[in-house]
Amino acid sequence: MKKNNIKTNKESVVKLSILVEVAHPVVRMPVVDGDGRVYYFPGVGGITYNFGLGDNAFKMHGDHIEPDVSAKNKDKDINPTCMALACIGNKATVVSGDGKGMEGYVIGKHGGIDHVLIWVPDKEKLAIGDKIQIKAWGQGLELVDFPEIKVLNIDPELFEKIPIKVQKKKLHVPVTAIVPSHLTGSGIGAGNPAATDYDMNTLDKEEIRKYKLDEVRIGDLVAISDHYNGYGAGGYKGGAVSIGIVVHSDCFKTGHGPGMVIIMTSKEGNIVPVIDKESNIKNYLGI
Repeated sequence: MKKNNIKTNKESVVKLSILVEVAHPVVRMPVVDGDGRVYYFPGVGGITYNFGLGDNAFKMHGDHIEPDVSAKNKDKDINPTCMALACIGNKATVVSGDGKGMEGYVIGKHGGIDHVLIWVPDKEKLAIGDKIQIKAWGQGLELVDFPEIKVLNIDPELFEKIPIKVQKKKLHVPVTAIVPSHLTGSGIGAGNPAATDYDMNTLDKEEIRKYKLDEVRIGDLVAISDHYNGYGAGGYKGGAVSIGIVVHSDCFKTGHGPGMVIIMTSKEGNIVPVIDKESNIKNYLGI
């Protein structure tokens, strides 16, 4: 795939090994929605055999369903480091169990439960507890000619594969949808945008359909209007634009919805979203 021509400091960005293991599912029952209905169904964690990268985020009858493989370091003092350093597009290699040697990619991370989300070509070979080593690379990536735009949470090589165009000193970024600021929810206010995600707010289904957010898929690039994420998650700032990647399913809890990990943010509106329904990391990674 042709690379974009945006100059970065990737040669000086530190690349480190981090170790996670496949996490057991965690059940949080019951789940109560915004209309007071009660549900008893799965939530986060585990190996999700029938939901993964490229699937519609509203496909599953569950809450905060995580795609493909959920992983974390079981040492609670080390796992925050894994969350902060793992970047979308990082190479991930299974280093134990029947799937040893299998290679995949980080496709997201989910704050709160603090899971790193990973795609592998054959998740049937994995078991709970299998270890996965990640080449964590991306935090510290900067755009040499666009210092006002902050970049987070994305592997430098994946960033290069996104067909971003420079026009009139602004970056035109392909996205599948634009999330207006009033349709954002849980996770806003988190202090570290490099270690979390935050959600669309899907309580008002008519508004979600109006902006075609019900069509987003896991791995889609989306824009968030009037939000700046340089020093915290989801700060409202008129004219700002952020770019996120959809990382987990819709949710039934009030104020929640598909999660988004921020990869680019501009306080001055130097990012211009361009609708492209094929803008998904699955395509950029060649999966």
